[in-house]
Amino acid sequence: MQPELRYSNQTAASGLAGARNKVLRNTYGMLGLTMIPTVIGAMIGMNTNFSFLAQSPIMGPLVMLAVMIGLMFGVSATRNSIMGIVLLFLFTFVAGWWLGPMLQYALNFRNGAQLVGVAAAGTGAIFLTLATIATVTRKDFGFMGNFLFVGLVLLMLASVANLFFAMPAASLAISGVAVLLFSGFILFDVSRIVNGGETNYVMATMGIYLSIYNLFMSLLHLLLAFSGEKD
Repeated sequence: MQPELRYSNQTAASGLAGARNKVLRNTYGMLGLTMIPTVIGAMIGMNTNFSFLAQSPIMGPLVMLAVMIGLMFGVSATRNSIMGIVLLFLFTFVAGWWLGPMLQYALNFRNGAQLVGVAAAGTGAIFLTLATIATVTRKDFGFMGNFLFVGLVLLMLASVANLFFAMPAASLAISGVAVLLFSGFILFDVSRIVNGGETNYVMATMGIYLSIYNLFMSLLHLLLAFSGEKD
């Protein structure tokens, strides 16, 4: 009887591990696909006239934030259907479009293209390192959840406040904190998948995508501030 129970437990554990690995593979595959609408959106954004931002530097970002939050809720509500994937791609396209002006600004620097490449390489290196740690060690980093959530709320409040005060030093501080915060989110999100806390690859993809996106933007902002060479 005991050998049969042991065999049953091993089979169940093997099945759970297989399911988690499948979610992880699907998440990474979907994450790769989301880069396509992101790049397309960024290319369109670089050629879009964003003059309205100069006229309304506060309302523009707030409206875009509202649009992206609305799309996030849409993805969450339809995560178990094909519409969830469609909205996820739409979300990443809009995110890429919104990234366009920053890339255009960066390319106006003499070393702008180099700094964009460094930010992308740094983002990739951080993601691969933290994802490997979470996957190989299989340690549960769920204890970071509350801390990361509070940090995210404070970061959003500080970012909105800085839209009104427009303090360069505060903007750099926000970017520095964002690098640490979203690095923590990568570790947390991958750990949740590995340990069975997240079983929907659409939601898992959106979570990791947001961390990578914000990590890249924050790194690029810091690099432009400290290493940008203006003409």
